[in-house]
Amino acid sequence: MKKIGILLLAAVLSLCGCGKDSDKKLQDLEFTVVADREVPAELAVAINEKKEEPFKLTYSTDEYLYIVTGYGTQSTGGYSIQVLALYLTESNIVLDTELLGPSDQSGAGTETSYPYIVLKIELREEPVAFQ
Repeated sequence: MKKIGILLLAAVLSLCGCGKDSDKKLQDLEFTVVADREVPAELAVAINEKKEEPFKLTYSTDEYLYIVTGYGTQSTGGYSIQVLALYLTESNIVLDTELLGPSDQSGAGTETSYPYIVLKIELREEPVAFQ
């Protein structure tokens, strides 16, 4: 069964106690960055509906968990997103990303963009904590 879940950062942070052993990194998780053409159709619709504002969501299939972070409307193109960390704790999957601006404003173009990243990992049941 497919499901889409939107996780609110504040709610996730309030549920996890900082400094506890359950927040300790157990292992890095392997992931694949999913190209737009390979994003499941239902997830692509959800991304398109949310892309104008910053968003974080998860989507699962029988085999995979997709983790998505979007940075909302940007006035130009040329942005990229760096994955700083994706790891497992005793109680969560932790994802930390960073939006990187265009390296050269002259090559960024003038069209509005909506940078987001879709990561695919093996299906897991732990909730995702976005940082």
